[in-house]
Amino acid sequence: MSRKSVRPKRKKHEAHEEHVNHERWLVTYADMLTLLMVLFIVMFAMSQVDAKKFALLKEGLAMGFGGPTATIVQDSGPVSQGGAADAEIASLDPGVDAAISGASGTGGQSQSSQQAAQQAAQKAVAAAGRAQAEQQAADASNELNNLQQAQKQISEALKKNGINDSVLYTIDQRGLVIHVLSSSVVFAGNRADLLPGGQRILDAMAPTLRKLPNDIEVDGHTNQLPGPTLYYPSAWELSTARASTVVRYLIQLGMSPDRLTAAGFAGTRPLYPPSDPRSVTRNRRVDIVVLSALPTDERALMARMAQ
Repeated sequence: MSRKSVRPKRKKHEAHEEHVNHERWLVTYADMLTLLMVLFIVMFAMSQVDAKKFALLKEGLAMGFGGPTATIVQDSGPVSQGGAADAEIASLDPGVDAAISGASGTGGQSQSSQQAAQQAAQKAVAAAGRAQAEQQAADASNELNNLQQAQKQISEALKKNGINDSVLYTIDQRGLVIHVLSSSVVFAGNRADLLPGGQRILDAMAPTLRKLPNDIEVDGHTNQLPGPTLYYPSAWELSTARASTVVRYLIQLGMSPDRLTAAGFAGTRPLYPPSDPRSVTRNRRVDIVVLSALPTDERALMARMAQ
């Protein structure tokens, strides 16, 4: 009987099952909870009307999300109309908690401080406007008083000489306007030679005009009657010549030429319309204007005060 060689049987390696991690779903679940938490916080932030609070909340969230967080939202009331929520957020992440509290606190302080600054600026502007208006009114009032004093002195000097009937006064935006009516007492018809009566009027005015610091403008005017001028090409030359004659005479009385100007306006600026009987004699005149040195707006205010 032959003996068979018996080889020892190799032991088969037992197949072990691969270990399955049954807790991997927790990672996905935690990510989902994180996203939900972010969604709720963003929704809460969007419910706030104040954009500054939202910006602060966004910055706080960006700095605070350093690790997994969980948030419990406890609603204790509806969101008010003014944008302030009554909801309380309890956060396990101190960065988010600080961001929300900082957004509500710092934003409120910033808004209130801005409102206070705006109110202070408005009060300052209003106070500056009142101060400027008061200063303008004071300047206009002082100028009006000075011009009225000059008018009073000229009127008294003319009354002493019994020639005040040929002069009218007005105060407008230019200053004190002395209307010297160019009747036969001052100028002859179609002539620019100053008569003795006109010289007496200017002699009475000159002392007051010399003392004033204002510049003086002399304007010549003619009436609107149709007809040619005999010695001048037109009424423009005649009115300008009469104004120049008055300027030359005032210089002879001691007034500085630098303070004087002459202009002619023919019949373009009448005191009375042609239908008025007074237009024939009173539109033919020479205006001696004591010019005001105030700014335009203050001169306009002075003219309203004089009315």
